[in-house]
Amino acid sequence: MNQLNVLILDDEKRLTEELTEFLVESGFQAYEANTGREGLLILKKQPIDLLILDIRLSGENGLDILKEVKVKYPNIEVIMISAHGDMDTVIEAMRLGAIDYLRKPFRHIDIRVSIERTQKFLMLQRKLVKLEEKNSLISKNLEERIEHHFIGVSPQIREVLDIAMTASNFPDTNVLITGESGTGKENVARIIHFASKRKDNLFCAVNSSAVTDSLLESEFFGHKKGSFTGALTDKKGFFETSDQGTLFLDEIADMPLNLQAKMLRVIEEKKITRVGETHQVAVDFRIISATNHLLDKLVDEKKFRLDLIHRLNTLHIHIPPLRERPEDIEPLLLYFAEDFSTKLNKPVPPIDKNLVQVLKKYDFPGNVRELKNMTERAIILSKGRILCAEDFPVNTCSKSTSPVVNPKLNLEENEAELIRLALHNFNNNQVAAANALGIQRMALARKMQKYNICLLPAHF
Repeated sequence: MNQLNVLILDDEKRLTEELTEFLVESGFQAYEANTGREGLLILKKQPIDLLILDIRLSGENGLDILKEVKVKYPNIEVIMISAHGDMDTVIEAMRLGAIDYLRKPFRHIDIRVSIERTQKFLMLQRKLVKLEEKNSLISKNLEERIEHHFIGVSPQIREVLDIAMTASNFPDTNVLITGESGTGKENVARIIHFASKRKDNLFCAVNSSAVTDSLLESEFFGHKKGSFTGALTDKKGFFETSDQGTLFLDEIADMPLNLQAKMLRVIEEKKITRVGETHQVAVDFRIISATNHLLDKLVDEKKFRLDLIHRLNTLHIHIPPLRERPEDIEPLLLYFAEDFSTKLNKPVPPIDKNLVQVLKKYDFPGNVRELKNMTERAIILSKGRILCAEDFPVNTCSKSTSPVVNPKLNLEENEAELIRLALHNFNNNQVAAANALGIQRMALARKMQKYNICLLPAHF
């Protein structure tokens, strides 16, 4: 890392002079100021990395200066110092973004240790920024629109992005996205939408399995006031709401057959009729659908219409599971660790090299979503120490000690085995298992009942 630039802002001139001399002798570039105005002027002219700021200045409140610095220069870290600080003041300073707090009088070794600790944090932060820029496959502008990074280095994930960006150039073309739960299907759908000419209009995300049979027509087609009990006002449905935008249909395989037939007609005619009305309304939308099921198998079982598949998958994007692209685990882990540390106002912890190797041996039934949840938990429970394998409770035992996915392409058998695997890996914690599988806790309970799955003996 380049030489650290430190600004000392304190109204005691003797202290700033003494600290400046000590820091210069210690190999840092030091600046000093005795008023808030002087300090802000230096910040404006010099590339400062670290500010050492007194809480009580003559006629000024250091916390107010801290607020201003964090707004204007968010990348500058701040160490607060004071002879009068109470616990409430310390907490407020940390809440406002200070990285450390020292009580006067302090020894030179105290300030040096605090600076070196901050320096390590800055070094890691800058490495993460470079890694993020290297591995984020989408532009900064697009990233801000979708509020998600698209991280990866594997050829498979780069191909996914390439097809997604191609799809974005054809805003009227329907897209089918397939992949296991937790692979990021909705994220890819958002990339397609916000990179297309439809980006300034609504991206309407609908979980096809969450709409009850009694409300299907009303939710998708809208209704007229008084058309049925409870219809107190006119309402636009999903088709009409998505006009000029994108309708994202998640879990498309769970859509009832009667709605599939009506969906087919709307796609062909681009016209809908609200419940309780007779005249048609023209609509213009693009459909992006997603599923973790094998639609061809559902067609054979007469549970999904073949002609609807032909309308939905003009372009098909398949997202491989995380276990098939282990080279993406490390950049994802680093990104999630930095992201959650920032959100939780905690220093970004170093990561043990062995942790990445351990995670690469894990199957990740919950894919990227599971890795994200694991990292969030590890950051919450960490106390500033290095993240290691013990912080990530994964089971990497041989196949003989844990359930195995059936190699046959039988959807129900594999779904049942994945549920057993998730329960096994999380010691029968159904909430954690549901999160890993990318489903709700109640949905897991229903599937356990469906497949007659009992809780496995816990392992420790």
